[in-house]
Amino acid sequence: MAARNGKKTVGSLVLSLGACVVAAGVIYIFVPHDESQKTPIKRVDYRIELLTARRAASYPVAAPEGLPKAWKPTSVRYQGESNESWHLGFLDPDGQYVAVEQSTDRPSRFIDEASQGAEKTSRTQRIAGETWQRYKGEKYDALVLEKNGATTVVTGTAGFDGLARMADALKMKRATAA
Repeated sequence: MAARNGKKTVGSLVLSLGACVVAAGVIYIFVPHDESQKTPIKRVDYRIELLTARRAASYPVAAPEGLPKAWKPTSVRYQGESNESWHLGFLDPDGQYVAVEQSTDRPSRFIDEASQGAEKTSRTQRIAGETWQRYKGEKYDALVLEKNGATTVVTGTAGFDGLARMADALKMKRATAA
């Protein structure tokens, strides 16, 4: 008698669990999900970090000038102790990610890290009087310029047209004495 009651208990438990899973699935499918409630990405002011980087770096630090307001700066950092690494991230007007990365690190290692493994192509692109090397990747594409003791990588999901717009807007400067 005890064995029979045990089988009933396990069978009932399995049926109850199945009913709960089905009910949860139905609720998930039919209850509307409001995607507009996501926290919007905030615009950052990168002027102070840019000034700091331009004072500290051994190379002219790149930042865009004259981009339309629709380009939204989202992240910034300068790490002098880490191969003088400069990062400035943006969302372009279409919501695609574009980042400006610079460093004095070994170019091959830095380019691989900044472009998330993009591979060098045979194509170059002339932008604002400079020849940029194209890199193509699964996640990010990149434009790379090696100059003045640093490697500059413009990378992201915006495709080569969006990356070129950013590269064209870049001004590489050092801080001026006051």
